[in-house]
Amino acid sequence: MDPNSICRKTKRLAGKQAELCQLEPEIVQEVAKGTKLGVRECQYQFRFRRWNCTSHSKYFGKILQQDIRETAFVYAITAAGVSHAITQACSMGELLQCGCELTRSRAPPSPTAGPGTEGTAWEWGGCGDDVQFGYEKSQQFMDAKNKKGKNDIRALIDLHNNEAGRLAVRSYMRTECKCHGLSGSCTLRTCWRKMPHFREVGDRLLERFNGAFKVMGGNDGKTLIPVGDNIKPPDKQDLIYSADSPDFCSANRKTGSLGTRGRVCNSTAMDTSGCDLLCCGRGHRDETVVLEENCLCRFHWCCVVQCRKCSVRQELSLCI
Repeated sequence: MDPNSICRKTKRLAGKQAELCQLEPEIVQEVAKGTKLGVRECQYQFRFRRWNCTSHSKYFGKILQQDIRETAFVYAITAAGVSHAITQACSMGELLQCGCELTRSRAPPSPTAGPGTEGTAWEWGGCGDDVQFGYEKSQQFMDAKNKKGKNDIRALIDLHNNEAGRLAVRSYMRTECKCHGLSGSCTLRTCWRKMPHFREVGDRLLERFNGAFKVMGGNDGKTLIPVGDNIKPPDKQDLIYSADSPDFCSANRKTGSLGTRGRVCNSTAMDTSGCDLLCCGRGHRDETVVLEENCLCRFHWCCVVQCRKCSVRQELSLCI
């Protein structure tokens, strides 16, 4: 996702993507940053699972060609990352096309009142995040390749998951305020809106992953129907998929699975990081490794921290 390599492939890109490359290359640079942000968050959220969101291109590409839960999460977290990165670049003044959020037409803020703030005057100020600009640019770039085939079920699913990712950012803006007044009094509070931290976005999308909806295409080719009896239709923030995931226990290039052989597991845990689940019942072996880490660190004026290297023995459990 290097911005230069993205734009070198403009002949293969959809119209809106090629247009962004030609007219707004700095936006494409933020798209690349946002994609990397999304992949890093994916790797954090799946670090204890059989599929750990490996970035190995041959395997990662195979995941994206399927329509499983894991693909739904990748699409959502990537679209969220792009929206987040572009919005942040606006707030930091790194893009000429945008800046702080416009607040003239918005209703007065109503943040949670703290102690001693009764009767305090409020007003919008500071530099609020222009999340709508980031949302629209993410939509323009991430959705472009699917818009031509709107009647294709796979395209509908990808577009839905892209939107779920963007909404995990836009729908959870928080209000921050700062007090103004003499001698620490709070006679006026200036408030602005900020995006959620991206870790919160990842946590929220992982919850949606765990409760993802399996769907099938309707007869009209334009609608998605949940599979199963008495299941409510998914809302815009739910993740959806149409095919069951492989077990990811063994290496398989066709499915994008690296397998779990050699993965570090927790021999005492009962969750997805536990050796029973992560090793797929094959068992594990214990191994002692010697690692080097910084120790006995001291701060020297000014301004250097000097550390020694210490050898640490660590017991690891590895999947067989």
